[in-house]
Amino acid sequence: MLAITVDTENGRRHSRVTAGQLADLVRRIGAGGDRFLVLQRIPDRPDVFVQVWHESESTGRGSGSGSGSAASGPGSASGSAASGPGSASGPGSYSLEYRDGAYDRHFRTTLGSSGPVIAAMTEWARAREDWHAGLEWERVAFEPPSAIAELDLTDEDRVLLEARIREVMTGGYATRAELAELAEDYLVSDGVHPISLAQAQQLVDRMWLERVAEQATWQGETDPERLTRAFAALEATGITARENFTCCRSCGQSEIGAAGSPRARGFVYFHSQSTDAAASGHGLTLHYGGFDGLPETTASVGHEVVAALERCGLSVEWNGDPGRALDVSRLDWRKRLAG
Repeated sequence: MLAITVDTENGRRHSRVTAGQLADLVRRIGAGGDRFLVLQRIPDRPDVFVQVWHESESTGRGSGSGSGSAASGPGSASGSAASGPGSASGPGSYSLEYRDGAYDRHFRTTLGSSGPVIAAMTEWARAREDWHAGLEWERVAFEPPSAIAELDLTDEDRVLLEARIREVMTGGYATRAELAELAEDYLVSDGVHPISLAQAQQLVDRMWLERVAEQATWQGETDPERLTRAFAALEATGITARENFTCCRSCGQSEIGAAGSPRARGFVYFHSQSTDAAASGHGLTLHYGGFDGLPETTASVGHEVVAALERCGLSVEWNGDPGRALDVSRLDWRKRLAG
């Protein structure tokens, strides 16, 4: 697996793909609504990404973003890849760009086929230092970003804001962009935002890099990774297993049926409030059940979930009652960031 995320124009995110899967994604782009890919490392680093734009000759120029740059890509002030890179070349060619840590370290090359694009992106994903060798790059000029004003917050508000960012960041499921949106909105009162999105991004990026440095000291498999391994095993046996799923139990119960295979026998999940509790050191509550609604099916699913978790080295408290949630106790919540 490559330690990257791949975002597409159609809004899908692919995490930890294989080299073959990345090649397939590159070969696929070109049709309207599916013309670019943006690759970021795991964990994400601010202003570090590779992206490609390709519009097939049959699709034509279309509306596109047509900006000729990645100004609305992940390295911009928006922090979002929603609009993707612009097209600097004609239909049929590939515009490959990368940013290496700052707005003035942004480069582009134009290629005539997917092969060199796949080779370069794969080597970038493998963190090879010479991944860009052999290609002719030109620097893309951007206006220097505007200076960001210092935060004007009381000590109390700053403590509250940073505590909330840290709580969600420790949970481990939010991207940098999502954390910045949370920070911008967290202290809003009567429609007034005390901090701008740019200030929020700057604060989040500082805290994000601190967390990345901290997790670099972790050794071996962590408890959240054991949980992910258990959920993957359950998914393979016909139980829909979802992490950080919806905001609460009510929403989870109403949406879990559509979240997995229609042939699934049952389900298990935890919602974002449970994630917050786990990140705060209070263990993790899992909700489970059978899709036929029968107590005996729910109990059977519960036993399967407990067995899968214990095989992965996690401790579970449950008395076998199908009306009682499962509690994963003695949990050391060190979830590595993706972003």
